[in-house]
Amino acid sequence: MKTTALRRLVQTATLTATLTATLGLGVGVAQAALYGTAGCGLGSIIFHDAKGIVQIFAATTNGTGIQTFGITSGTSNCIDLGSGTSSAKAFIETNRETLAKDIARGGGETVTSLATVAGCSNTQAVGPTLQREFKNIFTHAQVSDTQVSAAMVRTLKGHQELRCGRLG
Repeated sequence: MKTTALRRLVQTATLTATLTATLGLGVGVAQAALYGTAGCGLGSIIFHDAKGIVQIFAATTNGTGIQTFGITSGTSNCIDLGSGTSSAKAFIETNRETLAKDIARGGGETVTSLATVAGCSNTQAVGPTLQREFKNIFTHAQVSDTQVSAAMVRTLKGHQELRCGRLG
């Protein structure tokens, strides 16, 4: 019994130390915006800019609900870029993979965050609108981040019912 209790104590201490170190490193990393294709959020603090399949785990971790808080508060490697078209494009390019999945579903955390960055008054309509325009935004598998962001901003601007005021 004492061995099991001691083992659990060591495991808990190790986990606590790991989380503390990870979160501590996250503060310094946020300044450099070192995150991978999964975008900012808790996953970027844990997995940083690791390449490949690890970004799937980062995106899943980002999907815990902390990413929206991170974006609105400027924490979890989610740096406030201000507002406007350039901020929306930077957000789209940084969060492209997760955003594509959310758009395909017609909504999600990154779509809501994009609507906030773009200053869209009708946030509930942004997801379904982008979903209808998916093939015009993601025209082919090798479409560049710049082309995706330009097409998405054009779509948001083109749909007056969304009232995306920060896009000019």
